[in-house]
Amino acid sequence: MPDEDSPSTKACRTPWNKGKLIGAKPPLRPHQVWSIRTRLLIERRTRDLALFNLAIDGKLRGCDVVALRVEDVAPNGYAVDRATVRQKKTGRPVKFELTDQTRQAVDDFLKEAGKRPGEYLLTGRRAAIER
Repeated sequence: MPDEDSPSTKACRTPWNKGKLIGAKPPLRPHQVWSIRTRLLIERRTRDLALFNLAIDGKLRGCDVVALRVEDVAPNGYAVDRATVRQKKTGRPVKFELTDQTRQAVDDFLKEAGKRPGEYLLTGRRAAIER
């Protein structure tokens, strides 16, 4: 005779991921990228705009984007047309081209943040608040 507390008689809980999309997510569509860029531009979030543009242009992993230094993309104070970054995971150098929009966003961010060669390009937002 089955017990009242046995697992077969208890009401089944619904799984937390029922009906949700699991696995790899589809890439952003061009209109989604443009809407994100526009929103960041309107809100004057120069750091976030530079970060987003570099990630999209370079097709880099997150760990590679945050490891960028000022001289990687702007050795003489202004953003360059092409940059080379060594990937952390594979160790291979990756060359990528910076679009005009990305160069403008990086230049605006460098001017606003007062970054110098040798520093990390994208420091945390807390660092700016604590100064």
